Amino acid sequence: VAITTRLLVSHLSGIRHYEKDITKVKEEKEKANRAFKLTKPYQDKEQKEKEGKGVEKTDSVKPRKEHEGEVKSRNSKPGRRDKEFEQEEYYLKEKFESVIESLKIFKNDPLFFKPGDQFLYSTYGFTLLSAVVERVSGQKFTDYMLKMFHDLDMLSTVLDDNEAMIYNRARCYVYNKKGRLVNAPYVDNSYKWAGGGFLSSVGDLLKFGNALLYSYQAGQFKNTNGKLLPGYLKTDTVAMMWTPVPKTEVSWDRDGKYAMAWAVVEKKQQYGCCRQQRHYASHTGGAVGASSVLLILPEELDSEAIDTGLVAPPRGVIVSIICNMQSVSLNSTALKIAREFDKEKWAQ
Repeated sequence: VAITTRLLVSHLSGIRHYEKDITKVKEEKEKANRAFKLTKPYQDKEQKEKEGKGVEKTDSVKPRKEHEGEVKSRNSKPGRRDKEFEQEEYYLKEKFESVIESLKIFKNDPLFFKPGDQFLYSTYGFTLLSAVVERVSGQKFTDYMLKMFHDLDMLSTVLDDNEAMIYNRARCYVYNKKGRLVNAPYVDNSYKWAGGGFLSSVGDLLKFGNALLYSYQAGQFKNTNGKLLPGYLKTDTVAMMWTPVPKTEVSWDRDGKYAMAWAVVEKKQQYGCCRQQRHYASHTGGAVGASSVLLILPEELDSEAIDTGLVAPPRGVIVSIICNMQSVSLNSTALKIAREFDKEKWAQ
């Protein structure tokens, strides 16, 4: 078989995640699908009742267990442990000097399916991607990324290196079996820099989101008389990254599909004066003792703004949340916040 970088970045490669037993992976997926089918009729009924009463719907997201340990926070009690974080490889303490060296963890394991046939979120798929970057660039992946963060003015984004002195590094927490908060255990993330090995701040993630949104919109604006600087990425590149890929799925929003390293919900409205699905891109993060989300809700630009150049990108709402606690569901909260700011802007 052949595995391309496009398959890796959309989690269609067949490379395993933390669970090595494909039977268990299939069982968990079937359980999740059954649970969704059971709850969907009630969700649809509730939505119709709201629409019938003229109640404004503010949240279309139904949170589910996320790719790296995110759980339902609405209906779960504090201290509920997530099975995802019972996988031993989350707690590796071995130090790897390069991402190519860390490939030994999974390089001899069988693929779960033929590349391109199915979707399976895989942190190790991104480890392989980082090895590709390392070979193509001719420099260490970590050096390559830190140079990029510098270009983006993300000066607080660094490697989660246990030995380094990092100013204002937060302490992370988990719930134990008795439902009590305890300090997160020691881990070394050098085996997965690309899939969960960087520390950042809310401010830096907002800069990252703005840079992407600017790149996405810059090519749409006309008549700027050359005053508009180019984006960090080409407009077509970001559009490609935010285009849903067939056969993919998103656990944290059933309306979405996975694209290229992003989950994307497309603009959609089936009926007048009914539920409107806005276009947005997001991604959550889960690690031992931490949870995060970055959500980008682009503004729906009218032709006058684009043609006259009366406004300049980035136009939209970006929400970043970082929580120093494990297994916290954040995407639906971020979407609510984005919609409130978007609604307030249009009200003005």
